Amino acid sequence: MAEEVEEEARRVLEALDALEAMEDPEARARAISQVLREQSARSQRLKSIRRAYVLQQRAAKVSHRKIAAKIEVSPSTVQDIERGYSGSGRDRPRAAKGGSDEETGAQ
Repeated sequence: MAEEVEEEARRVLEALDALEAMEDPEARARAISQVLREQSARSQRLKSIRRAYVLQQRAAKVSHRKIAAKIEVSPSTVQDIERGYSGSGRDRPRAAKGGSDEETGAQ
């Protein structure tokens, strides 16, 4: 199964390389606009699919570290996915000042 995933990812990346290599600047810009428009809509669906996997693994008591290794991200990214966070840190709630170590993330 990992080979399937890697093959699909490789095909997508090769298609993006071909897009960047287009010789006609106008056609390249138009094609890039089309891809970016479509990717914006797909991005949320892809994140949702990945989050469903993470939640399923966590429900099965798989550690953040093991999930991270499986999907090739950091353990903190797995935690963010599990919490429903995406994008930059500015979208995340701030830790309460003066709260417990668990609340603030202190060790």
